[in-house]
Amino acid sequence: MSDQPHHPSENSTTQAKLIDGKKISQDFQKELKVKVDEWVNSGHRRPVLIAVLVGDDPASQKYVHNKMLAARNVGITSETIRMPKTSTEAEVLAKVHQLNEDPQVDGILVQLPVPEGIDERKVCNAVDPRKDVDGFHILNVGKLTLNMDTFVPATALGVIELIKRSNIKTFGKNVLICGRSKNVGLPMAMLLHSDARNELSGGEATVVLCHRNTPPEELEFFAKRADIIISATGVVGLIKPSMIKPGACVIDVGITRITTPEGKSKIVGDVDFEGVSKIAGHITPVPGGVGPMTVAMLMHNTFKAAMDLAKSS
Repeated sequence: MSDQPHHPSENSTTQAKLIDGKKISQDFQKELKVKVDEWVNSGHRRPVLIAVLVGDDPASQKYVHNKMLAARNVGITSETIRMPKTSTEAEVLAKVHQLNEDPQVDGILVQLPVPEGIDERKVCNAVDPRKDVDGFHILNVGKLTLNMDTFVPATALGVIELIKRSNIKTFGKNVLICGRSKNVGLPMAMLLHSDARNELSGGEATVVLCHRNTPPEELEFFAKRADIIISATGVVGLIKPSMIKPGACVIDVGITRITTPEGKSKIVGDVDFEGVSKIAGHITPVPGGVGPMTVAMLMHNTFKAAMDLAKSS
């Protein structure tokens, strides 16, 4: 089964405008390439991004491949360091330390999840916060909560960029976020609720954060009042048409691979796309919505790291 986004057919009654993350990501990367080329032409070296991939998880391999591809598209030099699944925590930390000390490296990302036996938080905190393009270091998470200039986790930043480029207003609006992960749900809540006058400008929205222990009737209560719904849970069909306020913007961050009754593999999100798209004003497809933006924002963060490091050297 092709992983192409599902687009409504021409004779469908769908009213929601499709937010085409693939196209917006391509536009963003073209704009970024111009900035990177200008940076290089003004006498700087090309930004360098290094990915550390521990183990042989197929999904992680695909994600890293997509990141390397995007780096090439925008003119960022990139490399993947592959470490065996049997690598110890000490070996992974030593590799990260080596990259921290290398003045030729601007951005470091350790692809998550790491194999069992390796402390994910310890690895994230081992990355030099100035090179932490994932935005997972405790210092960068702290800065984010205080609305200080920092690296924003790429998926959260990608969602914000989709909202901005689709001209969806957030000021004074009700936003429902489903999913409380520290890499996606929480950063989006931080960005969307806060003051636009901060160093890291906020969305000035009223934000409700729901999670696995939110009773279904409460989730529906909040959803029906939301101007924007962002779901990042991995629960297929969580967001149903009956929960949608007419004209709302629905952003689907969920990615789940399912097997269809015909025995084919298919990627779906958290949202009942067919039903919800008949009521919502804007909607993202899965795939082809948030996913491409995550990769684009990682490139944005890498270029930011290169510029910030050059200023401080």
